[in-house]
Parts: sequence; C-alpha cells; structure tokens
Amino acid sequence: MSANHAEQIAETFELSHLPTGFHDNPYPIYRALREHAPVKRLGDGSYFLTRYDDLVSIYKNPKSFSSDKKLEFKPKYGDSPLYEHHTTSLVFSDPPLHTRVRKLISGALTPRAIAGMEEGLIRLVDSLLDRMEEKHSIDLIDDFASAIPIEVIGNLLDVPVDERGPLREWSLAILGALEPVLSDDVAERGNHAVSEFIEYLTDLIARRRAHPGNPDIDVLTRLILGEADGEKLSAKELIHNCIFLLNAGHETTTNLIGNGLVCLAKYTSQRERLINQPDLIKPAVEEMLRYESSNQLGNRITTETVEVGGFTMPPQTRVTLCIGAANRDPSQFNDPEIFDIARTPNRHLAFASGTHACAGMSLARLEGQIAIGRFIKRFPNYALAGPPLRGGRVRFRGYLQIPAFVKAL
Repeated sequence: MSANHAEQIAETFELSHLPTGFHDNPYPIYRALREHAPVKRLGDGSYFLTRYDDLVSIYKNPKSFSSDKKLEFKPKYGDSPLYEHHTTSLVFSDPPLHTRVRKLISGALTPRAIAGMEEGLIRLVDSLLDRMEEKHSIDLIDDFASAIPIEVIGNLLDVPVDERGPLREWSLAILGALEPVLSDDVAERGNHAVSEFIEYLTDLIARRRAHPGNPDIDVLTRLILGEADGEKLSAKELIHNCIFLLNAGHETTTNLIGNGLVCLAKYTSQRERLINQPDLIKPAVEEMLRYESSNQLGNRITTETVEVGGFTMPPQTRVTLCIGAANRDPSQFNDPEIFDIARTPNRHLAFASGTHACAGMSLARLEGQIAIGRFIKRFPNYALAGPPLRGGRVRFRGYLQIPAFVKAL
C-alpha cells in the first residue's frame, strides 16, 4: 500500500462504512490508521485509537475512562433486554458492581481451581479428536473449537449436559448485537436470545437454590451464595452475569482455537516447528492471541476532560480501543506482521489490561494450549478443505466454519 493510499484510507475511515475486504483482513487498514491517524476522530464525534501505548494508558486510568455503557447503549438499544443485559454484566460496568462481580467470579477461577480442570479438559479434547478421526473430513468450528468452551463453561456453572444445546446460538446472537452497526434483524435476534436466556437461567437458578452444588467448583452456586462477608448479587445481576460468563467464555475461546489452527495451516514452517518442539505451545498460543486477537475492539467513555495523543476530549467522549491494531504496533513488537510462535517478549492486549483484564484469561490459555497442542499431535498433516468462512464481525474476529481434512499418524 502506497503512502498516499494509506493516508487516504486513514482520512476516510469510518466504523459505520467499512472498506471492501475489511472483515477478511483489517490489518492494512489498522496500519494506515496507526501511521496517519492514530487518534482518529470519527463522524459521530467518537475516537478510534490504534497505538499500543495509548491503549495501555487508558486501561491504567479507569477513573477517567469509564467502562459503564448506560449512556452509550441507551440510544443503540433503547429499553430492551439487550440494554438491560449489557449494562449489568461485568465487562460493561464500573465499581462497585464490577468489584463485587469480579470478586465472586475470580474466587472460583483460582490457579488451583483451573489446574484441577486440566484432566477433564484433556479427556474432553481427546474424545473430540477420536470422533474427528473417524470422520476424516471435519469442520474445525462445529466439531472442535466451539464444543470445548461450551463444555468447560457449562461445567463451571453446572449446566446439565442435555440443556446446553441452545447456548452457542444465544451467545452468537447476543454478542453479534455488540457490533458498531446494529441492523433491525440483528437487534431482534439479540433481544430474543437474551429473553430466552433469562427464562432458562431463572429456572436453573431456582433449581440450584433448592439443591446447591459445591461452591468451590460450581460458579453458579458460588454466585448464589455470595461471599462469607455477606456480599451477594441481586437477582438481575446474577442472571446477567451468568449470561456474560457463558457468552464471554465461549465466543473468545472458540475464536482463539479456530484462528490458531488456521494460522498453523497457513504458516506451515511454524506448524513444523511446533510439532518438533511441543513445549512451544504456550508461547504459540500467546502469538495466536496477538496475531489474530479474538476480541478486536474495546470501548470506554471519558468521565472528565482528558488528552490522548494531542487530542483534548471532553467528558462523555466515546473511545474505541483497537486491540487488533495495538497488537501489531511496531513500537511494541518486532516484525509485528510475522507470525512467530516463539515470540518473546509478547505483552499483547488480547485480554485487555488493568482492572478490566479478562478474569478468565488463565482458563482460556489452558483451553487453547490443550486443544491446539493435542490436535497438532494427533493430526500433524491436517489441511484446510476450502476457504474458511469468516463471521463478518469487527469486534469479535473468528470463523463460523473451517472445513478441514484430518489424517492421523
């Protein structure tokens, strides 16, 4: 891309009118913005940020950059189930709600608790690999990537196995409504999904209250009982944060596994490197998170007058944090367009940073390491059977389908 072309792209960029091919490969656009308009003022008065250092500075300043979405989401969703959900869940809230919910969730996701999940996760992954070996031709999303987090998060909340069928479609519909541009049909599907989710969880919570599980391993029971100091969630907070857990734990991890396997299929020298050095699986997963971040965008709103990159922003200015661009910022990463499974250091922002760093990042990492590591060991010669189908989203980057051939050793 020539300098003039890049400058023109940066000048005309709008989230509401994305250029052709953006969903397939947004990174040249992000690079143009980083180089020519790193603090880009959009037509609606909001700002789009693409530099690593700018994002980190905002993550470190939650007082001036709020995560509360009531003001931003009211015009978008109106009085709707989507509005109630997204303004009550952990990720889109500030203290004291954020503090209370995160404390309860983090207490169930301790290093010891996550280590205790490893054996069951290996059994789950191996059972999926066994089924795929019989099929030979598979879909890496339906047959593998999406099946893993649904079971893991379902187990965390102790959702009965025969009741997990609708979870993925509900998740896709609700998170799809977070896209920058919301069509009427996407809004309708999202609101319908929230309503069905609420109805289901109301019944599940009633059953769990009657028959509590072990709060050390059952997050739903833990959320119901609250902390020993009496800290509890309201009925509405409980329901919507269960929805959040099921959605967040599912969508981003599905994308991590799918994106990672496509990267390894594309960059065969890196796949051979991982096959020959399986101990590289941990840095490999970190590189997958950096190179193709499952979550590409974050949002904040200013609470006071602030300055970012030479721009003065008054209170109530909306700011979009482009994680996908920051994770390829050459000021932070050497040769950022190169996929290098041994990259170090690799301080990517795929899990955000600061007080809103993903509470489930250790679990997501474990799922990615076990799923991708054991898949590569079982099917080192797998190949894509056709072009993968993108989900057509800006915020969450992943695939709806990845047709592939597998061949056991």
